Formats: sequence, structure tokens, C-alpha cells
Amino acid sequence: MNVVELKPDVPAPLVKVQKLDSVLRLEMNNPPANVLSIAMMQALKAELDAAREDKSIRVVIIASATPGQLFSAGHDLKELTVHRAEEDRGRAFFVRTMKLCAELMQTVVHLPVPVIAEVDGLATAAGCQLVASCDLAMCTDTSAFCTPGVNIGLFCSTPMVALSRNVNRKQAMEMLLTGETIDASTAREFGLINRIVPRQYLNQVVLKYAEIIASKSPLTVKIGKEAFYRQAEMSLEDAYEYTAGVMVENMMARDAEEGMNAFIAKRKPEWTGE
Repeated sequence: MNVVELKPDVPAPLVKVQKLDSVLRLEMNNPPANVLSIAMMQALKAELDAAREDKSIRVVIIASATPGQLFSAGHDLKELTVHRAEEDRGRAFFVRTMKLCAELMQTVVHLPVPVIAEVDGLATAAGCQLVASCDLAMCTDTSAFCTPGVNIGLFCSTPMVALSRNVNRKQAMEMLLTGETIDASTAREFGLINRIVPRQYLNQVVLKYAEIIASKSPLTVKIGKEAFYRQAEMSLEDAYEYTAGVMVENMMARDAEEGMNAFIAKRKPEWTGE
């Protein structure tokens, strides 16, 4: 008689990872809501930190492993609520959660490669914050977005940081004060997303954009992304002074020299990342 050893079920990873040449795809895999629990935020941040060290990665895509449902419902309210039974009524855990969330969003912004949000479903609260934190965002025509904290007595103050840096102030306040859900076309009008794509084409359109970006000089893209976010917080005079210096340093790079020579010679440039 053959004895078959039964192996214990291995839990599915919270973040599914797929690498397509120089494009890294991260899929949140915590159905049905893809809540940004402590574990989920740690898993996402760990993958992004690893991507920072992997020089072969040129673009990162953040998506849901369950398209058509929830991109992310934001923080895990059940996880937060259970800690109210502690002596400090949950304060220490709340501090830990918000600190980790801020670190995750800043990791997205400070990553030296562009990050694209691929949204097919609802992105709410900190889930909407994650979309707003990404450099580009594309969604299906059935996707929706909201910052509904005000409805439960908890203003979306941390999502407000990313939201207010991406959309008009009055439109950001509209979302924050009403908590109402906006559809994909409104989100594009507000400036929260770049493109609305039919569901059957979303993945390939996002990948196409990722491949176009990945074909550029990685050094140039890194310089440009960092400069974009830094100058955005400066006065007009300071921004021009800063970016003028950035451009000079960029022009001294081997890739800039190669790119200019290739353009003049009407040939395809060969990037070295230097």
C-alpha cells in the first residue's frame, strides 16, 4: 500500500509577484476587500524595498489579484477595532498602523522607478490613497473611488495628503467632506487617474505603458521622478533654480550624451544607466 503524506495547506501570499522582463507586477491578494492590514502593508513595502535594490526592474505595477471586485477597501477596520479592548484603547496600534501606512506611500513616491496603479474595481480610503500615491493610474470604466472616512466619524486625513497633491483642492475637499463615491470618468476629470480602459484590455494597456517607460534610460527616469516630486513642493523661483541644476547634472550623464548622439545620428540609443 502506498502511503501518501499529506502536506499542510500553504496560505496564499498576500502579494502575488510576477516579473515580466524589466516590469514587476505586484497583485494584492487578500480577498474580498484587499484591506491594507499591517500584514498587507508590510508585504507590499517589502516587495517595493526589494525592487529598489533590483537594478533590472524599470517599472512596478500595483494591481489586485481579484479584478472586477475591490482594488482595496483601505485599512482593516476589524483589525483596528479589536485593539480598542487594550488598556490604551488601541492608541499604540493606531500609531503603528498610520506610521506604516505613511512609510508605504512614501516608499511608492520615493522609489527610483515609476509605479503604475492598475485599478479594476473600488478603491476606497487608504486604497484610494495608494492609487493617488502612484505615479500613473489606469482603471476600467466600472471602477470607482472614494474617501468615505467622514461617514464613520473618521476623516480621511492621511489619504488627504496624496489626494490633495493630485487633484484640485475643491475637488479633493468634495471627496473628503461628502465621502461620496466618484465614477471612473469623474476620477479622470479630477486628475486622479490617467486613462479609462475597457476591462478586457486593461492589463495589456498598462503593460504597454510600462514597457514604453522601461525602454527609456533608467538613470534619466530616476532623475526625473525624484525632481518632479521635489520641485512640486517649492516656490516657482526655487523650483527653476533646482531643476536647472538637475538638468545640468543630467546632461553630464553618459546616457544623455548617448541619447543626443543617437538622435543626431538617427539611430536607436543604447542605455547603460550611467
